[in-house]
Amino acid sequence: MPRHRRCSRLRRIVGGVSVGALLLLAGSGGHNAYAGRPVFSLPLGLGAPFPLVADSPAPPPFPFAADFSPSPSPSPQSQYSPFRLSDDSLARRLLPLRLRAGHSPPPQEADAVLLPDQVVLVLDDTEPTGDSICAFQGGASSPARPLGRLPASGLHAYVCRLPEPAQSFQQLQAPLLLHSSTSSAAAAAPDPPSPSPGRALLNWSSDPIVFDSALLDGGDVLVFAKGISRRQGLRCLYRYSDGADTMLASTPAISSVQQVTRCPSPPTPVKSGGSTKVLVTLGVTGEDPMPSLATFRRQQAESSSLTPHKSSICACTMGRNISKFLREWALYHSAIGVDQFFIYDNGSEDNLAGLVAQLISSGLNITTVPWPWTKVQEAGLSHCVATQQASCQWMAVIDVDEFIFSTSWAGLEKPSKSLLEPVISVDDSVGQIYLACYDFAPSGQTAHPPEGVCQGYTCRLKNPQRHKSLVRLDAVEPSLMNVVHHFKLKPAFKSIWTALARINHYKYQAWSEFKVKFKRRVSAYVADWKDPINLDSKDRAPGLGVDDTEPKGWAQRYCEVKDNILQLLTARWFGVGFGNPH
Repeated sequence: MPRHRRCSRLRRIVGGVSVGALLLLAGSGGHNAYAGRPVFSLPLGLGAPFPLVADSPAPPPFPFAADFSPSPSPSPQSQYSPFRLSDDSLARRLLPLRLRAGHSPPPQEADAVLLPDQVVLVLDDTEPTGDSICAFQGGASSPARPLGRLPASGLHAYVCRLPEPAQSFQQLQAPLLLHSSTSSAAAAAPDPPSPSPGRALLNWSSDPIVFDSALLDGGDVLVFAKGISRRQGLRCLYRYSDGADTMLASTPAISSVQQVTRCPSPPTPVKSGGSTKVLVTLGVTGEDPMPSLATFRRQQAESSSLTPHKSSICACTMGRNISKFLREWALYHSAIGVDQFFIYDNGSEDNLAGLVAQLISSGLNITTVPWPWTKVQEAGLSHCVATQQASCQWMAVIDVDEFIFSTSWAGLEKPSKSLLEPVISVDDSVGQIYLACYDFAPSGQTAHPPEGVCQGYTCRLKNPQRHKSLVRLDAVEPSLMNVVHHFKLKPAFKSIWTALARINHYKYQAWSEFKVKFKRRVSAYVADWKDPINLDSKDRAPGLGVDDTEPKGWAQRYCEVKDNILQLLTARWFGVGFGNPH
């Protein structure tokens, strides 16, 4: 990884704004919002509604006691923190600073970041219509691949390889993104274009970065950031235009846990109206603000653009190159009662968009959200839960190799969209339902089974290893704290186990599929397989260690119990190989 010196974060974020002016903004706020207390005491509902075997997973406590949360004495206007301010108080806290266009240039946000494996992510407002390339300093270039349109900013994400000649530069600059005719003209020019000085390329592995945002119903803004060094005194900083003027606003954060910070909305511009673009970042008084890729527009909250119909059960998943699994997973869950699917795409290269289009044309309700960021699965699930509260009552947070199933369905001749209704028919105080996960084995397979995972893998470990959840979205605590398997809930709600359904987790697949997990795990708090840490974690394969070489006898491992109930059931319901393209 080349080393490169970063230019001043302050200059990148706020342009010509003086340090004194920024500190004046950041200094208004008074008391400390974060008191170094344990982040919460979670009512986990440890009384399971059915007898658990000795090795059955108990609902785990959250392992983040060193984090910070707002102090416990909210103002009368507060719903969930001392910073839920009345309108008058908010006006005093959000102090806009007017910057005359003739005196200081508008500040410029970052638009490119170097991801792991020498991949560069570029954000651009040009919709892809043909071939695109990234032009790097020194004349090197590489093809740019579009990933989709980010919902908050409306910008299109592209990725390209960092060419080997460009890797030698000590201070990397963000590449120029050239499209079709511009790239053809550039190729014909005697002097190839080079990036403009001052557009530094952020480094995902080493830089603290605000990478995304979401405007919610009610006006709050979610800010997604990695590398927050301090949460005490954390402030939300906004920059936007109001006519010819550039405005800054600063306010204390409402909450900040993991990679998610909740902020109050900035003031609505008077001259420009509500559609202006807003840059948001985070900072602490006396320190430079974090570099930011995150912008949003004020036209409407992300959840407001969705259909007014509220589904009973939705499913949210995140993955990369999941096309071979998605059809089977989506068709099955749609048949048993899942109404909507939200796919957070982590940079797929297997024509996921084409498959999703086919599934939509067949009647499924699927939304794809580009999520190109590395190892931030928890933040992505927080984004999903927060932005879909107007669309869904319950959300199944599961992966595409996980199938909700009940042995009580074994005798059914055909599926029904009401099969999951008994699972969610719970007391009003229940905000989360745990489903035990049974991990399936390679079952003798040496390649991806053509009949699909639920028909191709037919034996498993005897006892459940982990759990996944159905979470009631209006019960989720506003900080959005989660550990992928479950969320923190508001104090009025509890979590319970269910005996009415479980998860068939097709975890230990044929080695050619399983080894893909060695490359990179999407969770921020789960080590990559080859990292020699947390060797006893149940997220790892028992006995595999950190070696990505196929172990002897892999195809016969982990097969303690024969379990072909779902294999037979789906063959009866849908036919053999129902997940394959027709």
